[in-house]
Amino acid sequence: MAETTLRVATDVGGTFTDLVYFETDRTTGRQTIRTAKSDTTPPNFEVGVLNVLAKGEVDIRAVDFFAHGTTVVINALTERKGAKTALITTEGFRDVLEIARGNRPDFFNLMYEKPAPFVARHLRREVPGRISYRGEEKAPVDLSVLPAILDDFRAEGVQAVAVCLLHAYANPAHEVAVAAEVKRLWPEVSVVASHQITREWREYERSNTTVLSAYVQPVAERYLTRIEEGLNAEGYKGRLYIMQSNCGVDSLRSTKAIPITMVESGPASGFWGAAELGRIIGEPNVLALDIGGTTAKCSLIEDGHVNIKTDYWIERSRKSSGYPIMVPVVDLVEIGNGGGSIARVDEFGKLHVGPQSAGASPGPAAYGRGGTQPTTTDANLVLGRINRDYFCGGEVIADMAAVENALAPLAEKLGVGLVEAARGIVRIANSNMVNALKLVSLNRGHDPRDFTLVVFGGGGAMHGVALGQELGVKKVVVPRGAPVFSAWGMMMSDLRRDYFVTKLIAETDAASLDALVGEATAHAAAQFGAEGVAADQVRFKPLVKCRYQNQEHSVEVPIEPGPVDAAKMAAMVSAFHEIYEREYTYRLTAPIEIVGLHLIASAEVGKLEIVALPKTGARLEDAIKGRRSVDYATEGVHEATIYNAEGLEPGMSFAGPAIIEDPGTTIVVHPGNRVSIDDFGNTHIEIKG
Repeated sequence: MAETTLRVATDVGGTFTDLVYFETDRTTGRQTIRTAKSDTTPPNFEVGVLNVLAKGEVDIRAVDFFAHGTTVVINALTERKGAKTALITTEGFRDVLEIARGNRPDFFNLMYEKPAPFVARHLRREVPGRISYRGEEKAPVDLSVLPAILDDFRAEGVQAVAVCLLHAYANPAHEVAVAAEVKRLWPEVSVVASHQITREWREYERSNTTVLSAYVQPVAERYLTRIEEGLNAEGYKGRLYIMQSNCGVDSLRSTKAIPITMVESGPASGFWGAAELGRIIGEPNVLALDIGGTTAKCSLIEDGHVNIKTDYWIERSRKSSGYPIMVPVVDLVEIGNGGGSIARVDEFGKLHVGPQSAGASPGPAAYGRGGTQPTTTDANLVLGRINRDYFCGGEVIADMAAVENALAPLAEKLGVGLVEAARGIVRIANSNMVNALKLVSLNRGHDPRDFTLVVFGGGGAMHGVALGQELGVKKVVVPRGAPVFSAWGMMMSDLRRDYFVTKLIAETDAASLDALVGEATAHAAAQFGAEGVAADQVRFKPLVKCRYQNQEHSVEVPIEPGPVDAAKMAAMVSAFHEIYEREYTYRLTAPIEIVGLHLIASAEVGKLEIVALPKTGARLEDAIKGRRSVDYATEGVHEATIYNAEGLEPGMSFAGPAIIEDPGTTIVVHPGNRVSIDDFGNTHIEIKG
């Protein structure tokens, strides 16, 4: 009997919950892949996970590796469904959350109001004591005030307490003492201290991050516990790994302690998957685009490197400064455009698409679940881009009467027919997504023509070619398993943690930097060891945060692991000038100072290696399902050849206009495009110049 390794990943999105199942025969190397989708089930998201496992016919008892990504944290934040939270901070700093930053995105609005803090002022309390920015104790912490503070919190119905003291990034001793005393006096309450999450400076950002982590912790802990219990009840005996926002997975225990680290876990896995796919197919420079039912997200990958940063904000817009979360998050741009995005006409007769979404319930009008507003999916059905007779892989009968009823009022407001209204919806949606792609490419000094556009999610393949043509890329790649690609990306992820430490060091002080790297490395190794990961399995990548003296912001300069000496410092300084000039277009002769360290620690935990697909000798003609008229929205109506994606195999090629129908997505191939299938089953679409 053949020995097999079974790997499963699930991803909870705003509309659908996705599953990817890999079975690898360790004797022959042959891989069997299954995918499935089911509706996301808020507020009991774990039900959707168990449903998609059942739909995918997964025997959970035989699974060796299970990874999970979820939107539960970002949903709790944006929908304000977290725990009632209080803040304990240093005397005199009660209003840091209220003061926030002076930036005002709506610059000419003299009536602008800052976003309301997640913790009201009467739930923000102070304790005496002071640590300096160098980590020196200036005044001892006074714990005697805590009993009265906690009595007030109990009376107010507080469920979580955030502890963020001044300069705890330099020395967390006072925070440790306060958090321990809170737990001693009130064992039932959830407590989070800033040093557990980040050791970076910037008081407002660190305070807000701690508050938001405390706010979501009870919700996330309940959710993760229910997932664990549900899997255990089905007979799963292995370890459950949770996808993080830094493109790695982490243990369940670690994630429960600091759940804010999975704030963007779904998008992160997709972008990591795009980077790994680029490595496999020889395309290291990738523009990655994930179009789901609710949102579209994009990121730029250069030389196979996914950029991770801690300057992450939620709810930031042209009208609001939003809220900072100082945890490692993949560098991305997200907009409210997806298959379920609702189209509307404003009071000036202008057409808009998104950010409002029909979601999973009722969903687009075509689902026949009571949706009455037109969406991008409905428009694609009207134009024949989606096959109304093969909607959702044939699982759903498209309710075209409901689609027409939803589109008719919008078309009337615009003074056009249904088809022209549908074209407008698709064009506006494409324009919104092109603008997002420009934010991560052109706006940061990158020419899109130097990149390959990798599109995934249920809607990525539908719009990818049109977007690629607008940006001028030479090629669009639709991965095999594109509808569930974020779940696929989890299979490619390592166990990873990012450690940030703030410390001012002169550019000539090799000994201090060596000590800092050594201390961070030892701390990371100890944490991994506590999780049962052997020291020889852990890889370290130090990045030194440098700036010109007295500047505000820094750039990260990679150095080789190991002891830091004068030669390594000199090489780092030289690299800093190049990196800084690439980022800001100039360099200075000013002195350089080190402001901290970013240490990436990672270890493989069942990472999947993809093997080439076998060729069966099938003919391209056998994959043709027929032909139909398709409105391409920008190039007019063409007779397109319809292909069954499951009948295509490596080596096949053909030209557009064409439609490739997969059970979970539709690949729209425009006139003049050339399609080829690579050794791994990915679809490459050459864009006509």
